[in-house]
Amino acid sequence: MAVVLQAASRESLAAAGDRLDGIVDSSSAADLGTLGDELFAVTRLVVGQKPLRTHLADPSVPQEARSGLIRQVLDGKVGERTLEVVSGIVGSRWSQSIDLVEALETVARRATLAVAEKDGSLDDVEDQLFRFGRILDREPELTALLADTTQPEDRRIALLDSVLGRDRVSPVTAALLRQTVRIPRGRHLDIAAEELSELAAARRDRYVARVRTAVALSDEQERKLADTLTRIYGRPMSLQVELDESLLGGLVVEVGGEVIDGSVAGRLAAAGRHLPS
Repeated sequence: MAVVLQAASRESLAAAGDRLDGIVDSSSAADLGTLGDELFAVTRLVVGQKPLRTHLADPSVPQEARSGLIRQVLDGKVGERTLEVVSGIVGSRWSQSIDLVEALETVARRATLAVAEKDGSLDDVEDQLFRFGRILDREPELTALLADTTQPEDRRIALLDSVLGRDRVSPVTAALLRQTVRIPRGRHLDIAAEELSELAAARRDRYVARVRTAVALSDEQERKLADTLTRIYGRPMSLQVELDESLLGGLVVEVGGEVIDGSVAGRLAAAGRHLPS
């Protein structure tokens, strides 16, 4: 589950995102791939070094001292773009040290997703992440093995790659999932994959509409549904469609915390609640 950030941390994360977007606009896909890899490496360092993490997030330590320390630690190990992003994050105000980790991982994910923005594969990446999350949801044993940090990292990554190899996913999808396996942070990986899918959709400035339907929708039906939801919510919508035969007919749409239940099962349940006892 994603960390719920307090006001100061939300503002700092938003500022970090703005700085990253400025770099994305002027960088190539190859440069962004390197940036993402280095930001993930910094995230792993900060996760593994609690005293460093605590010091970097301590608001009583002057901003210049915090930024100077991280530059000293990373000097010669990462590129200037990475130093710029990380220094900005470390120099910001965080409500608690875990929020600093959340920010580093979030910008690492966004930088990696920006590779897909540049090469036009972001739609595919979003869909692949969503579908992999559904696989993990259906196979709890696989999820547990991937999240078992008592096992060597290389073994868990090899297991992940063997699963991903079945579907030949995008290099961006594979990179994001490998990093999640490397830094599970106590999360359920099916939820982490879902969060990544939502982040991919957010990079296209869209809401995510989760659609459960009793029968497969045609391309035209999906387009019309997306257009309808766009009119309702006032911005473009990204559909994530999942078959669910238990609905009997119709479909259920969930956007954020709002649920639109147009299924036969939903209507039958509603009718049953109004029958006299």
